[in-house]
Amino acid sequence: MDCIFCAIVEGRAPAEVVFEDEQTIAFMDINPANPGHTLVVPKQHVRDIYELDEETAAAVMRTAARVARAIRAALEPEGLNLLQSNGRAGGQAVFHFHMHVIPRWYGDGLHLARPPVQRKRQAIEEVAAMIKAHL
Repeated sequence: MDCIFCAIVEGRAPAEVVFEDEQTIAFMDINPANPGHTLVVPKQHVRDIYELDEETAAAVMRTAARVARAIRAALEPEGLNLLQSNGRAGGQAVFHFHMHVIPRWYGDGLHLARPPVQRKRQAIEEVAAMIKAHL
């Protein structure tokens, strides 16, 4: 397995680490969308959200919230995005689960949101029923 995030966790690849605990590590993105763009990853290799167990998910979210508060204190952004992608079609480029913590400022040029599209109520209810059946 040749995973850059595993190499960072193991100390075999360089990274600007800002936080680390028993289950997670947070480090600066080398191609930041904005100054302060930080990645939070589980230390255990997990390919994507579908392989993520609930304990690890909670650990990643705790670290992401902690990093977000530190970014707010340090950089005073006007907003912040948490972004997590799965699969190539979803935009995942590194196949080790990770959460992006991206500080935002008005006029920063990032466009992560889509414009809202009015959907038919019946279609929403049908899809909701399909999802509920698997929960």
